[in-house]
Amino acid sequence: MPTPPRPIEWVDRLARLYTPVVADVLDRIGFRAQSMHPRIRPLWPEAKAAGFALTVQTVPARDVDPAHPYAGELAAVDSLQNGDVLVVTESACSFWGELLSTAANYRGCRGVILDGPTRDSMAIKAMSFPVFHVGYHPADSLGRLDVVAHNVPISCADVLVYPGDLILADHDGIVVVPNVAAEETLRLAEEKVSGENVVRKALAGGMTTTEAFKKYGIL
Repeated sequence: MPTPPRPIEWVDRLARLYTPVVADVLDRIGFRAQSMHPRIRPLWPEAKAAGFALTVQTVPARDVDPAHPYAGELAAVDSLQNGDVLVVTESACSFWGELLSTAANYRGCRGVILDGPTRDSMAIKAMSFPVFHVGYHPADSLGRLDVVAHNVPISCADVLVYPGDLILADHDGIVVVPNVAAEETLRLAEEKVSGENVVRKALAGGMTTTEAFKKYGIL
C-alpha cells in the first residue's frame, strides 16, 4: 500500500478549525460516518488535537507474564513522527500513562485518542499533552492487553480509521478525515468558517434565523 501524503501544512490548517464544521463538510461530500462515538472525551475541556493517524490494534493479552512485555506498545510509540495522533482500539484497562505521554510528546505527537481508559491523568494534564479517552483506570496494560499491529486499518469508537487519515479532536468530539479527501475537506471547512462569521454577525444584528439561512445557506 502506498504511503499516504502527509504535508504538515494540513495539520496546521486542521488545528485552526473545529470539529462541528469539519463534520458538516464531511457530510456534505458524502462521508457520513466519520464522527467517533461520544463516549470518548477530552482529558480536560480545552484539550485539542490535530494530526495524522498512527493507528494501534490491541487485543486481550494471551499471557499474564509475557516474554517480551510492552513490545508492540513500545514499537508503536517509537514509530511516532512529528504531526501524528496515536489512535488506539477498544480496551478495558489503561493503555496510556504519563511516561508514554512524555515519549510521544518528545517525538512530536500531537495527541492520543483512546477507545479505553487512561491513568496518570493529572500528570498528563500538567504536561498539557492532549489525550481523549473513555475514563480512568489504574490497572496497567501488562498481561491484560497486547498490541498486535500498528499502522493498519482499525475501528476506533465506531469509525474506520486508516493510517494517515487526518484526526481532529476537541471538546465537541472527534472527526476522522479520510486522507484522500483531506484537501477538499480543509478548503470547504475554511470557506464554511468564513461564511459562519458573516452569519454570526447578521444574527447578532437582528436578522432572523430563517432569513439568514435563506440568504447564506449556513446554519
